[in-house]
Amino acid sequence: MINIKNVTKNYSNNLALDDFSIEIKQPGIYCLLGRNGAGKTTLLKSIAGHIGVSGGEVIVCDNIVSKLDMPRDVHFVETSASHFDIRLEKLFRAAKDINPDFDYDFALKLAGRFKLNLRKRYDKLSFGMKAMANTLIALASGREILLLDEPVLGFDPVMRKEFYDMLQESMAEKPRVVIVSTHIIDEISKVAEQLIIINKGKLVMFSDINEIDEKAYSVTGVASHVEEATKGLNILGETKAGGFISRYVYDKRIEESDKYAIAALGLQEFFVGLVSDEEGAM
Repeated sequence: MINIKNVTKNYSNNLALDDFSIEIKQPGIYCLLGRNGAGKTTLLKSIAGHIGVSGGEVIVCDNIVSKLDMPRDVHFVETSASHFDIRLEKLFRAAKDINPDFDYDFALKLAGRFKLNLRKRYDKLSFGMKAMANTLIALASGREILLLDEPVLGFDPVMRKEFYDMLQESMAEKPRVVIVSTHIIDEISKVAEQLIIINKGKLVMFSDINEIDEKAYSVTGVASHVEEATKGLNILGETKAGGFISRYVYDKRIEESDKYAIAALGLQEFFVGLVSDEEGAM
């Protein structure tokens, strides 16, 4: 569905995407992680055709993407996106007029669930409610590929929980590719199926979330015991306190022992270890 081949994107002297390649073949919820400035938004805009690439190819549903040939199967939602300053009900009707695939009834259902006042004008909404309205339009769009850039920014914890539930329900009704860029890592890990990590414009990891759950863990104990037990493994980072050490591993599981403690490594800890600028730091 999405095939990105050796894509580079330059902004003056800034290389936002650096020989980036990835192929997404199946519907599912894909979590896109990266530090600020890593290239996440540039990647999403390149897929949507909102910006042109400097080199390589972006192919969506077998068609090469460009600013002159934007893919109709893609709906991109940016946090700062805005709409006409009209009442929400009219905004949803306009979306239906523009896009025959737009599910107006589904949009109304979601608006009721999130207590969006359909008589309120778009510009009178809070930042969080504007973001929610933008996301609802995307989920009701009927598009095969949804690109959500920081969709829960400005949401309180209850709204975020509702959003993730809504996302899963929407996927059950209409399977598709949904790429969610977010900084709230441990929450999205509960619903995402695949993980994409980008750092300094390069693809660092593209993996099944379950594989990370199986292979990412910490080993804590007396330094000599931990170092011996983890010798030859892929160490993401470590912390030391006195004669004790915690090593953060992404590799095969080691055997249990009374000489050290093994614990699961959360996705946020895993991500920080993977993209940290300091070697061996968490």
